[in-house]
Amino acid sequence: MENNNIGSFGEDVTERQLLKKGYEILKRNFRKKCGEIDIIAKKDDTIAFVEVKTRINPVMGLPREAVDIRKQKHIKDTAMLYISENQFYDTNFRFDVAEVMILDKNVYFNYIENAFF
Repeated sequence: MENNNIGSFGEDVTERQLLKKGYEILKRNFRKKCGEIDIIAKKDDTIAFVEVKTRINPVMGLPREAVDIRKQKHIKDTAMLYISENQFYDTNFRFDVAEVMILDKNVYFNYIENAFF
């Protein structure tokens, strides 16, 4: 599986899991010059900016470890633009990370709410 396909697969898995948990998907792959947010979802009065990390090889480390300080800054900057463009000033927000591991044809999913601030 190519990297683009792996990433899209992980986003599809995450979207299905979020829908099962009662989230509404507002946007996928929100791109701006400063960065990209994989999934923007809403549940109740909270919008979650979700970074999806998918791995097929555990040697590369846990998927969440790839969301370093630099990546977090890009996500935060992009989220601020989304908030501004949509005038969501009176809404709660958080930054989540979805981990998708594909090992021996099995898919493992882990969702971390409030992964960073």
